[in-house]
Amino acid sequence: MSPFKIGAINIEFPVVLAALAGYSDLPYRLICRSCGAAYTTTEAMLDRQVGVEIRRRRKMTMLNDTDRPIAGQIMGTGPATMAEAAAGLRELGFDVIDLNFACPVRKVIFRKRGGYMMDDPGLALEIIRAVIDAVPDRPVTVKLRRAFRASDQAHDAFWRIAGGAFDAGVAAICVHARSVDQKYSGQADWDFLSKVKREFPDRTIIGSGDVHTAADALRMIGETGVDGVAAARGAIGNPWIFRQARDLAAGRAAFKPDLNDQRELILRHFRLASEAYGPKRAVRIIHNFGIRYARVHSHPAKVRAAFYHIKTETDLVTLLDAWYQ
Repeated sequence: MSPFKIGAINIEFPVVLAALAGYSDLPYRLICRSCGAAYTTTEAMLDRQVGVEIRRRRKMTMLNDTDRPIAGQIMGTGPATMAEAAAGLRELGFDVIDLNFACPVRKVIFRKRGGYMMDDPGLALEIIRAVIDAVPDRPVTVKLRRAFRASDQAHDAFWRIAGGAFDAGVAAICVHARSVDQKYSGQADWDFLSKVKREFPDRTIIGSGDVHTAADALRMIGETGVDGVAAARGAIGNPWIFRQARDLAAGRAAFKPDLNDQRELILRHFRLASEAYGPKRAVRIIHNFGIRYARVHSHPAKVRAAFYHIKTETDLVTLLDAWYQ
């Protein structure tokens, strides 16, 4: 497992944390860092939202020196507003500016953001060039999907955007191997990732799609030749995926967190969330994350049901005493 570069930034291990709506906030990024994530990305921010986030120091723009290198991800509708948002993230100190042209959520597409760009390569390239001009001292990366429609087997829009992005100076692209209209259904087309890497052998390509386990991440690199892998759904509730990938890459058995490991990490996550947002909101956050953490427990259904009912810190401690001893 070789390191890779995003511009001049060295990523020392090639399995990284993807941008996760509702999950990749600062506390969870720090949890993933503690488990071996070498690179992280924020949740996607709307271009017009960045200014509000900066003024109010809200959750999406929170930074921590132990969470580096870090990409701030933005999505929007036009070159000017995206450039302004990118400049704002640069001023805050983000190491990389990441453009989301992949989000498949219906309301995002309807508002001509995210994955909509896969159906409008001209606009996508205008945005890329405007952002690169706005942040000349920061690497810019782009998240793409293989096409807008699953029926598009020529992938003309993808090749136009990817080629134009690299020509404009983009440092790396992350490719989700499904079309926008597939969302997360069906099987990700890893063969397409292989084609992308063959087309751009000297460029940094990060793969995404169907990385549910550490073994999947290493298999994607081995089968497709991509430089890195972005763990998305496989990292929700299992931050140990990064440690497990490092173990497998070193020829060791993958780490399996016992109940004490799980309890300790959940409590640490709660403390980090409390520091960031206050204990009341932290309980709501751990309620949502706990449902995901239950997936690695030996009784996932029962623990998941228990997390549904926590309303206070005392409830959390009672749950941990009952299920994580």
